[in-house]
Amino acid sequence: MVKFTEKERSTIRAIWEKVNIDEVGPDALARVLIVYPWTERYFGTFGDIFTASAVLNNAKVVAHGKVVLKALDEAVKNMDNIKKTYAYLSRLHYEVFHVDPDNFRLLADCITIAIACKVKSALDPQVQATWKKFLSAVVDAMNSQYY
Repeated sequence: MVKFTEKERSTIRAIWEKVNIDEVGPDALARVLIVYPWTERYFGTFGDIFTASAVLNNAKVVAHGKVVLKALDEAVKNMDNIKKTYAYLSRLHYEVFHVDPDNFRLLADCITIAIACKVKSALDPQVQATWKKFLSAVVDAMNSQYY
């Protein structure tokens, strides 16, 4: 279990307050699909996502990106129990969607990049280190139900 100091908690919340879920979520998911094209296999019901243009203009990518960031909001609200908060999602991605758990790390990196593009200098190296610690806890939680 990850322990966050009060300073880390306030840093995470301060960054999160700057995040527009409707912008960052779709951007982060689109980045994953474009930069790591093998992840397309998990989104077979999304239609044409085989080019960057198709990904960027796909309504299902936009909608699911928002879902992903809304789930991340739950981690921000439950920093003391991220693993329990994500237990169901972890099991679902393992048992039903058969997602390679390394993809959660890739998504976390793309979320960080999407946030950095929006908040710019607010994500200085020290803040980024704290944000990375937080997302690492989320990734660990998403991996927790894998056997």
